[in-house]
Amino acid sequence: MAAQSNTSSIQVSEFLLICFPNYQSWQHWLSLPLSLLFLLAMGANTTLLITICLESSLHKPMYYLLSLLSLLDVVLCLTVIPKVLDIFWFDNKAISFSACFLQMFIMNSFLTMESCTFMVMAYDRYVAICHPLRYPSIITDQFVAKASIFVVVRNGLLTMPIPILSSQLRYCAKVIKNCICTNISVSKLSCDNITLNRLYQFVAGWTLLGSDFILIILSYSFILRVVLRIKAEGVVAKALSTCGSHFILILFFSTVLLVLVITNLARERIPPDVPILLNILHHLIPPALNPIVYGVRTKEIKQGIQNLLKSL
Repeated sequence: MAAQSNTSSIQVSEFLLICFPNYQSWQHWLSLPLSLLFLLAMGANTTLLITICLESSLHKPMYYLLSLLSLLDVVLCLTVIPKVLDIFWFDNKAISFSACFLQMFIMNSFLTMESCTFMVMAYDRYVAICHPLRYPSIITDQFVAKASIFVVVRNGLLTMPIPILSSQLRYCAKVIKNCICTNISVSKLSCDNITLNRLYQFVAGWTLLGSDFILIILSYSFILRVVLRIKAEGVVAKALSTCGSHFILILFFSTVLLVLVITNLARERIPPDVPILLNILHHLIPPALNPIVYGVRTKEIKQGIQNLLKSL
């Protein structure tokens, strides 16, 4: 068996990405809306980052965390969408071996970094509402810097083994039936046993995302308990409105992710092209909507964008 496996493996220097293997005609009519969403995501996040950078009134921990989220969104979009559009427009399906695993690393690590950033933002709102007098001493610029380092280091280190394990495999084929280099799509081309590879991704992914989600729920449970005890008229609505934008962002992120997970689990009952499309949208819809939600709902950001436009 070992000898047979050795003869069937091939030296892979590049992979071929086949988007929508069953419905390749989708590429033509999907390219325009995906391009528009990509431009929207890039434009909105860039505007938000520039506004927070230039507007002194936004130099606060809450907005620094929002700028971290926007930066993660920009990197994720730039890692995935340009290659997808390159395939759609120019039929350039080839991706180098190293570029494929770099894309895999960024997708896995930055996805969990976003989840961790939402968790830190939930803690920020918890302290602001449940311990308002202590907020200036707890949520400081130093706290944001340490939290940002924690977000990057924790998720970068714990997701790094996923592409490393995949890159060490021997491959029997080079055609990936996906638009992007997901671990599942790439590792199934291997001649080797991939149990450890998939088990590590499953355990690491659910540990990181699950722990963040539990802490977010706990933060909002404490916030809700404190808010419901407040008797003053209008205070409840004001307190909840400060969390509204953050909650909407978490809803976008978790809903698309949940749909993606469910479609992957029900892969046998769903056309394989549907999870591929949802995976692409997961890297587009939240990045496009996140800055818009904050820009529309947050008075300070709205005013900062107006000041930026007036100065042009």
